[in-house]
Parts: sequence; structure tokens; C-alpha cells
Amino acid sequence: MNLESSSAWKQANAYFKKIKDSKITGFLGEARLKDFTFEFNGIYFDFSKHRIDATLLHYLIEVAKEMQLNSGIDAMFKGEIINKTEQRAVLHTALRQQTTSPVIVKGHNIIPDIKETDERIKTFVNQVINKQWKGYTGKPITDVVNIGIGGSDLGPKMVIHALKDFRTPLKMHFLSNIDPFQLDNLLQQIDLETTLFLVVSKSFSTQETLTNAQNIQQIYIEAFGKEAVAHHFVSVTTQVEKARLFGIPNNNVFPMWDWVGGRYSLWSPAGLAIPLAIDYDNFIALKQGAYAMDQHFKETDLKNNLPVLAALLTLLYNNLYQFETEAYIPYADKLLFLPDFLQQLMMESNGKSVGLDNKKVSWQTGNIIWGNTGTNAQHSFFQLLHQGTKIVPVNFIAERTNKSTNFSGNHKILLANMIAQAEALMTGEYNEIPYKNFEGNRPSTTILFDEISPESLGSLLAYFEHQTFVEAWLWQINAFDQFGVELGKKLAKNVLSDINDTSKSLGHDVSTNALIERIRT
Repeated sequence: MNLESSSAWKQANAYFKKIKDSKITGFLGEARLKDFTFEFNGIYFDFSKHRIDATLLHYLIEVAKEMQLNSGIDAMFKGEIINKTEQRAVLHTALRQQTTSPVIVKGHNIIPDIKETDERIKTFVNQVINKQWKGYTGKPITDVVNIGIGGSDLGPKMVIHALKDFRTPLKMHFLSNIDPFQLDNLLQQIDLETTLFLVVSKSFSTQETLTNAQNIQQIYIEAFGKEAVAHHFVSVTTQVEKARLFGIPNNNVFPMWDWVGGRYSLWSPAGLAIPLAIDYDNFIALKQGAYAMDQHFKETDLKNNLPVLAALLTLLYNNLYQFETEAYIPYADKLLFLPDFLQQLMMESNGKSVGLDNKKVSWQTGNIIWGNTGTNAQHSFFQLLHQGTKIVPVNFIAERTNKSTNFSGNHKILLANMIAQAEALMTGEYNEIPYKNFEGNRPSTTILFDEISPESLGSLLAYFEHQTFVEAWLWQINAFDQFGVELGKKLAKNVLSDINDTSKSLGHDVSTNALIERIRT
């Protein structure tokens, strides 16, 4: 089954053509709010400002049923091999499961392994926070540096920044880029005697991560000797032997599992920086919030299922209206890194052109995801959102109350701007002077936290994860591999060899050869 052969999709398409030019304001009314707004775990979801009515939504839900979405959801939670290209289960949900119900992967119950690792993380985190973990010279840890890239960086960094109101005294730093500027800048901020480094790499061979770790390791060896490495380096990896050869003892290595993809891994030991930054109990609350959304996603009927509704809106705009991008605009500086995180989650997951049948798809898949914080964004790209030729569905995200600030008036101004922008996008404003005219009818979702807490943030992140999965299921692509990032990495090794060996003749195209020659000199 795919979109083109789905009878429900054909019905949705036919009905869409009848209402596609209708105004959102024509759909509004008290019944609209009842059917298109939801509250969940301290978060208010408002889907009322969209170019869709109840009938079209019904047809899209029928598409999801015909595509056997419920079976896909069950398969994921049960640990079936749904990542077909890599023959892996997909079980980031098991990492936040709040019960001891078994989850079987290839005949093995993984829940005891997860619980055992969680206990190790708890012990380690408490030792560091309580100053029991000492550096090589006997001083307690004051700074933690997460060395990782992609999912080993974006998720933990985003969560830690979002939960700044729950921070421990530890100073947190992130080193991801191979650009030496970032490393040089980091070394100016930390004291080597009181800094702990988390080397997060499933393979313990990721070029950016391992190069940065080796650079810092060499500094320690030169300053204190090889023995210092064991006091200042911890690793999260599947390659325990590689970590040991690096100088990291087995007790300092936390496991990763192949059934957790990098962009879904903040719930795993790959997110070790999170409990260090917000303490272990708050890390558990983050998982509890995600688990609550997991249960909602697994058990709620499709028409009231939040991740499903969000995914169906993406399907509406991507495959019927042919809008190619979506903007995520958090009106909360706490969520500064959320657009970056969502770019990887959604674009790396669903940026695929080959379907589950190993054939090229004939419909559009993953949308382009982008955004920035409001109100900064209003003075940047909102001109295009309001009056440009491209229509971009917007997701506004904010916090209703900010209890940590003394400037509550500023917060009200912030929220007023967000609400006004959503209203202006929808209603527009007629002006007989063309360049002052606002056409309106531009859709948006508003997601409003009561307050950003570990639990509510966990629910929102799980919502986005499941939305991504549903989109992939409906497009019939694999959301859980990422072969598209491999070719450039492979070619980079050849290019680096050519740059370093100036006597070597170049065998690339003329443009690439010219660039290499320019760098050689």
C-alpha cells in the first residue's frame, strides 16, 4: 500500500480540490476549538488555524487507517525489525518505559539492561555532582564537556539549555565541530584539573569526535601523564575495547545499543550530559513526560492522537498544497536550540527518496525544517512569511508563565507578539495599496506550555519523534537509517589524503582538483 494506490487518499485529494482556496477564518467557530485544540501534560495544542476542515481531516485519518498506521505503531513498540535496511528494531521508547514489562529484541529482554545502565548513570552522576569524583590532581569536577556530533550533541545541548531553571552547579560545554576555533575557544574557558570530558560516539571512530578527543587527550598526557586520562574521560560507545585503548577504563564506559538511532538517543547514555546538568531525578522526569506521550500515541484513537494529527497536517501541506517547508518558531529563548534539533530529527529521518519497497518514490517526502526564536525572527524572515510568494506553515511554541524571571511584563510582550503573529498570518489585512496588502490564510499551530519543565519538555520531544515516524510511515520510507550522510564522509578521507600528500596527482573533477590545489598552497 502507498499513497498513490490508497482509495482514501484519492478521496482526500478530490475533496481537497473543492476546499483548497477556502479561508481558515471561514472554518472558525466554537466547534472548531472543541475539535482542533487539545491539552496534554501541561501543554496546550492549538491546531485551529489550519487550512483544513473536519471532513478533510476525516479523509486523512482514513488514509492513515488504510495505510495500517496502528500496526506500524504496535510493531515499533514491540521491538519488531522496522528499520529494514539495517535489520534493527527501533526502541528509543523502551529507554523511557516506566514499567518492567519485557521488550524483546532478537529473543532478549532489553529492559533489565536499560535499568542496570540507568543505575550506573545515577551513581556516576551523583558522584560528580556531590564532588566525590575527583580529577587527577584531587580537585572535584566543576566543568563537563560533551564531545559528540549530530544526535550526540544536538539533543543534549537543546535539553540542557531548555531546562536552565533546573541546573546543577556544573558548567556545561559542548564540543562538536572539527573547526579548531571551537576547540581553542573551549580551552580558554576551562581548567584542565577540574574538567570531565564525555566522549560520545557509538563507533568510537567518528572523525570529528575522535579527533577532538585525541587533541584534548594529548594535552592531558603532556601536562599530567597517561594516568590522568582515566580521571577526566568517560565514554559512551559500543566499542569498549577502543575506549580502553584510548585510556578510558571499562568502568568509565557506558553502553549504546544498535536499536537506538543517534537522533533519538538523548534518552540513552548518549544523553549523559543531561542528568549531570539537571540532576538525575529531573532526567527521570524528562523520561516520564516522554513515556506519557508514548502511551498517548500508542493507545489514543487516531482522530485525537496528537502526533498523528501533526503528521497529517504535514501530509496535507507537503503532498496536497505542495508547500515544501515548515518553520518552528519558539517564543522562548530556553528553546533556542529546538529548531536545530528538529532539523536533524525530521530531515535526517525523512529526507529519503527511496521507499520501503526499495524503489524511488513518486511523491514528495521530508519537508525542509527551519526556524529561529521570536521575537528575533519577526525582524528577520517574517516578511517572507506574511507577504512572500511561498507559504510556510508555522509552529509557534511558547511558555505561558515564566516563574524564573523578575520581568513578567517582558514575558507578556513576548506572548502578545506570538499570538498577534499567528492571528496576522491567518486573517491578513486588506489594503488597496498592493505592497501594504496582507493576503492572510497562512496556517500555523500554536503549542503553549504551562511552564517548561523536565516532564512537559519530555512530552513535547516525544510528540515530535512520533510525528516524524507517522510521516515516514505514510510516505512509506524508512525514518531510521541515514545513508545519505555517508558518501561525503567517505570522500572526505580521500580529499584529506590528497591535501596532505602534495606530491600526489589529483584524480577528481577539475573543480574539486582546483579547490584542493588552492588549499595545498
